[in-house]
Amino acid sequence: MPHTASCATLVDTLAERRDTRGGAIRMAAMAFVAALTAAAAQISTPLPFTEVPFTFQPMVVLLGGLALGSRLALGSQMLYLMAGIAGLPVFASSVTLPPGALRFLGPTGGYLMAYPLAAFLVGYLAERGFDRRYLTSVLAMFAGLLMIYACGAVWLGFFARAGAQGAPIGLRAALVAGVYPFIVADLVKLVAAAGILPGFWRVLGRTDTR
Repeated sequence: MPHTASCATLVDTLAERRDTRGGAIRMAAMAFVAALTAAAAQISTPLPFTEVPFTFQPMVVLLGGLALGSRLALGSQMLYLMAGIAGLPVFASSVTLPPGALRFLGPTGGYLMAYPLAAFLVGYLAERGFDRRYLTSVLAMFAGLLMIYACGAVWLGFFARAGAQGAPIGLRAALVAGVYPFIVADLVKLVAAAGILPGFWRVLGRTDTR
């Protein structure tokens, strides 16, 4: 069962083993996850029936939350979004989606804005021990994925503009375009990725007993 009290995350544990460089390790890990999120955006597949592309970003966001904890995970995704706002090519390449800060006004804006929230949520659960075992890692990542879906669908349905008249498409159409096509693939990736953090903890546990 997950711990009810706050637990050290994987990055915190590694940082504490390097007392004089702990802060640098935390900052480097935060920057690395931000860079990994940007890299995952470049592995994108446009779909013919929706403006929302398929990317590996959600899994990076969720795994980053498990490894970093709430505050560092939040910081990593804020860093990623600020790089995009500054005009760096960190968002998924697209001929239809707007570049830079304008991307937040488009159909994928809700998903992007959800990344810091989802990372914080998963990191918070990791600090309660959810990253130590496979099933609880699945639960933590699933909670973060639901956060991304919810924010993405609400934005796509009610705030983003689509169609010739630029009118909101509504929640039902948003779910069809921005959630349903991705559920199976995201769940498969989640089930596969959820074993990574518990695996690292098992390795650290064996190291500590030597």
